Amino acid sequence: MLLSVEDLTLEAGGRRPILRDVALQVRRGEIVGLVGESGSGKSTIARAVLRLLPQGARVSGRVLVGGEDVLTMDDARLRALRASDVSMIYQDPRSSLNPVRRIGDFLTERMILTLGRPAAEARSRAAELLAAVGMRDPERRLRQYPHELSGGMLQRVVIAAALAADPALILADEATSALDVTTQAETLALLRTVQAERGLGMLFITHDLHLASAFCDRVHVLYAGTVVESRPAADLFADPRHPYTAGLLGCTPELGDPRPLRPIPGRPPSLDDLLPGCPFSPRCPHAEAECETWAPRPVAVEGGVAACRLIPVAVQERSPV
Repeated sequence: MLLSVEDLTLEAGGRRPILRDVALQVRRGEIVGLVGESGSGKSTIARAVLRLLPQGARVSGRVLVGGEDVLTMDDARLRALRASDVSMIYQDPRSSLNPVRRIGDFLTERMILTLGRPAAEARSRAAELLAAVGMRDPERRLRQYPHELSGGMLQRVVIAAALAADPALILADEATSALDVTTQAETLALLRTVQAERGLGMLFITHDLHLASAFCDRVHVLYAGTVVESRPAADLFADPRHPYTAGLLGCTPELGDPRPLRPIPGRPPSLDDLLPGCPFSPRCPHAEAECETWAPRPVAVEGGVAACRLIPVAVQERSPV
């Protein structure tokens, strides 16, 4: 298994954990999606894979990359993991690049200082990477500054940088949400091609459910730091088993669908909200009194699991929650 997150719980001063008992896996050659509202803990999971935790955080569980626990690695091994085994692609490419340094400096710095490659070899490799991600005239691009490139071109530069050390795992944190629709489609096609050609595992974080259904092999739905549903993408979006997943789909517009949008009532919980039972119960249209004290736990459903007290009855009756 390339990535295995086991019972990950992370607390950082709030009245409830940022993450609670999170479990997920990413295999080689697989794209696994994380979806949920802002503040659900998606980016925190990705950062935990690199042990980029909030200051003073208390963490339990395991985060295994290639069988090694990132949370217990010594500093030298952790630096090596960040340098070569795992790469992250962030949401805004402009925030990843120094505006007063050339593209070539950005691409070659890690190869020279961390991987120990000669400067000439690193520059040649940088040009190859730019060509691999579809950049024309790569030698010229290496001499340019970030302000001379469009957002889509900068995202290709960031993807090239993520591939520089031939990582086995890519963490894509809202990697296309800052792009226009056409550029987003081109970037997604590029990511899919690179991922398939190199057999990479990818953890793909997005707030766009339809994008996740089209791009990912499996999807984990997060709510208040808890995984509430984990299933193959096609199954999850065709027949959501958890009320939160159904609610997200119900408030997502679709072309040609005349049905009115149905927003989820209420607001997502903050870290200061105590949640003794199901965290979604205050907003759930199907909640019962017992849900307010029922501790969420995975229940087997078609193709995966979902954490809802009402699911055993729903599965037996073969009707969606």
